[in-house]
Amino acid sequence: MTGGGRAAGVPVVAIVGRPNVGKSTLVNRFSGRRDAIVEERPGVTRDRTTHTAEWRARRFTLVDTGGWLPDWAEGRGHLAEEVSAQAERATATADLILFVVDATVGITEEDAAVAAWLRERGLAVLLIANKSDRLSDPNHPQAEVAELYRLGLGEPHAVSALHGRGSGDVLDLVVDRLLEMDAFARAAEAVDDIPGIALIGRPNVGKSSLFNRLVGEDRVVVDAAPGTTRDAVDTVVRTADGRAYRFVDTAGLRRKARLRSAEATEYYSSVRAVQALDAASAALLIVDAGEGVGEQEQKLARQILDAGRALVLVLNKWDLVDAEQQDHLDRELDRLLNFVAYAPIVRTSATTGRAVQRLLPAIDGVLGEWTRRVPTSRLNDWLADAVAATPPPMHAGRAVRIRYGTQVSVGPPRFRFFSTGDLEPTYLRYLERRLRESFGFAGTPLDVGVKVRPRWEERSGR
Repeated sequence: MTGGGRAAGVPVVAIVGRPNVGKSTLVNRFSGRRDAIVEERPGVTRDRTTHTAEWRARRFTLVDTGGWLPDWAEGRGHLAEEVSAQAERATATADLILFVVDATVGITEEDAAVAAWLRERGLAVLLIANKSDRLSDPNHPQAEVAELYRLGLGEPHAVSALHGRGSGDVLDLVVDRLLEMDAFARAAEAVDDIPGIALIGRPNVGKSSLFNRLVGEDRVVVDAAPGTTRDAVDTVVRTADGRAYRFVDTAGLRRKARLRSAEATEYYSSVRAVQALDAASAALLIVDAGEGVGEQEQKLARQILDAGRALVLVLNKWDLVDAEQQDHLDRELDRLLNFVAYAPIVRTSATTGRAVQRLLPAIDGVLGEWTRRVPTSRLNDWLADAVAATPPPMHAGRAVRIRYGTQVSVGPPRFRFFSTGDLEPTYLRYLERRLRESFGFAGTPLDVGVKVRPRWEERSGR
């Protein structure tokens, strides 16, 4: 099983540099979105995050990285070392690297260290002098950035990520260089249409540790502090037998009440997590077995249900709870998450790796059910039996007849039953229960509805 840092079929451009030189602002400028979190303080971006950009009808993936301090991170704490390691890994999978420096500061010790690291490895690099709008003569920035030639990475290209000045020129350079390298043709061989799997859960339940187990590399910075993962992080995983998944690790989702008063970083992280869920086919709802199920887990499960996504419940840190706690958690699941009782449960430990190997088969299972289609003839044979066993209740004093049913779509499965009158919600739930008993649909929500055609009753009375 391997983790890849690219969107399927497109080249990868990694944006690296020391902290607070404007890498995430540049990503947002190039991608035309606000996926990357930006604040006026260093260290906001911690993990590698991927974003899609398009220029001159050419699509490519931008990889935003945390502040990179090769060798300089040592002694600054575990998190700084891990963030720097993430940036180094990003260069390993990139076709082209944009090395960003602050044009208003000039060459720093950290810049020189990064440049030396890049030169030693002979990587394809464009040197970007950001914040050129703050120079004394922003209309003629090249003279003031000339000292950057000393980095040994070729011509510095002046740009203002904040205001967009020079961004089109840099994008032209990016596309031209990728074309010269034949990167678009090589990347087009990658498999497309890969299902997205969102890792969802409140902060500090072990999402990032589980993510790293699944993708087979330490792609996400794992730290004990809640909320370490700020952005949504995409990684394509391919198994030995050719299956592929796009895993998205998101910042811990918080309740809306907390969002309104949270700092901007928390707000945009949560928005990005919701977007990740919307783009996914399935979700892993990760629960800390030691903490149990609470209001937040209920809300997240409801959000996944409302989004119509397939679901696997993951009870993480299972190795840390005793038999009594396990029984209590099982009762909590029955009581608080009964509305997603269809979801399979995997009890695992991301730290030890226990039962992690069961997750991919569970994901395959729920994706298969999410796209299951029941032939119309078989569905109507089933419907006749279900109605004979329990006829629909009367509506407005008249008997309700269900003429036929059909499955209108998959992902999730949607069924519509055509009747002479409204069907009560309790009866629709009965039909859903019978559908699950007969056809399975483990791990997927079902959309069961009614289409009323009262004229049928009028015709039958003639």
